[in-house]
Amino acid sequence: MLEQYYPPAAFYFSVAVLPSPASAPPRTSADASFQEVSGVKAEFAVEEVVEGGENRFAHRLPQRSKYPNLVLKRGIVTKGSFLADWVAKTLGSAMSTPIVTQNLQVSLLNEKGGPITAWRFVNAYPIRWEIAALNSQDNKVLVETLEFSYNFFEQTNPNG
Repeated sequence: MLEQYYPPAAFYFSVAVLPSPASAPPRTSADASFQEVSGVKAEFAVEEVVEGGENRFAHRLPQRSKYPNLVLKRGIVTKGSFLADWVAKTLGSAMSTPIVTQNLQVSLLNEKGGPITAWRFVNAYPIRWEIAALNSQDNKVLVETLEFSYNFFEQTNPNG
């Protein structure tokens, strides 16, 4: 008999800055907890080539892959955040110092908190930081948005 497959839920995930040869960022629960991750998408750009005498279609040839920015949203962290410090240093440098890239990993977790699958974003660096509007009429958590550019991502299987 075939084992029944159930797709995993999308609400239990974590984010991590992966250690690099130069440094191992401190791991804090604040930097792992986000309410939303978006921008996990890859697509080919295509070039249309028209063939002489063929009027029914144009050949669509694949070009290089395109990746949108990785967008992370969370309640604002007011203390002890490696990510917040990295974003502030990068965006506040006014390009006077070299941009430091990091590898980021988004992991989808099972009911016990173990990783099911993960996506590793290579050579990421912050390009935008924003906080939601402050409004005395709302009773909401103040959300910060961190946006990163990266070279590419790859899906990995943490369980081998």
